[in-house]
Amino acid sequence: MTRLSRTLAAIDDANAADPDREGGVPAAELYGQRMSAELDRLFPDASEELRIAARGQHIERWTSPRSAWPEGREGYLAWRRDLGAYHARRVGEIMAAEGYTAEAVERVGRMIRKEGIKRDPEVQALEDVICFTFLRWYFRLFAEGRDAGGLERIVAKTARKMSAEARARALAEFALPEPFAAAFRG
Repeated sequence: MTRLSRTLAAIDDANAADPDREGGVPAAELYGQRMSAELDRLFPDASEELRIAARGQHIERWTSPRSAWPEGREGYLAWRRDLGAYHARRVGEIMAAEGYTAEAVERVGRMIRKEGIKRDPEVQALEDVICFTFLRWYFRLFAEGRDAGGLERIVAKTARKMSAEARARALAEFALPEPFAAAFRG
């Protein structure tokens, strides 16, 4: 077993404690595996650090539920910022235990915290993978019960986070109805 495979397995082990299940599988573990599959499909030559960041991007997310934070945009942004720091720290602990350098741990942490989005190709690649995973596996359920205007704003924000190449690929791969498709063309 390689250091990378041990690291990914340790992330899966941590996520196996998720009490939420999807098809009988811990939801966080399944999410990490879906992220890895999407990364392999979109970026088959991804670095080891990017592979670790993709798998661990939501490590133990259930331990900090959104409901524990204040309502509204400020509460949401604080929750996301604190989660990013927590995820980076937890993945860093696993990496350090497997002998990765401090530089590699910090690199993965920057990716998970999304530092350098739109400037750092690997941070952007991770964001593109996150968006594809959302669109492929979670969008339909997320959209249920939401008002059309709010959903349009969320889709537009998702599209803005993606690279131009990823937006074009999303248009080709997903049957996005208007006005959602327009957000990916813009």
